[in-house]
Amino acid sequence: MNVPDDLRYSAEHEWAKPLDLPSRVRVGITDFAQDALGDVVFVDLPQVGDTVAAGESVGELESTKSVSEMYAPVAGSVAAVNEALADNPGLINEDPYGEGWLLELDIADGALDALMDAAAYRQLTES
Repeated sequence: MNVPDDLRYSAEHEWAKPLDLPSRVRVGITDFAQDALGDVVFVDLPQVGDTVAAGESVGELESTKSVSEMYAPVAGSVAAVNEALADNPGLINEDPYGEGWLLELDIADGALDALMDAAAYRQLTES
């Protein structure tokens, strides 16, 4: 299982990556989550400008196995969504930490401190 060291992780299997803008993070689901879901066939994302709370549902991922909620790992305002997923939701399976990202959030300073580092996330998924 791929767990990049430069990301932060939620217990609900989302990741957050700080971007060059000081208060913006890119969010997606982990390799563990995409593997458990199976082939993703549809993605329902929030609207740019929506405000979300940490742990709040921000959309759904539909796979050949089930429909699953996705959650905001941190609170913030939706700054961007990955429009490429509308035509190719399989990007989530192919490249969950790259082209398969879900959304970008503008967050408060220090918001990522509540998330797990890679070692803690590995421990969660191995137990």
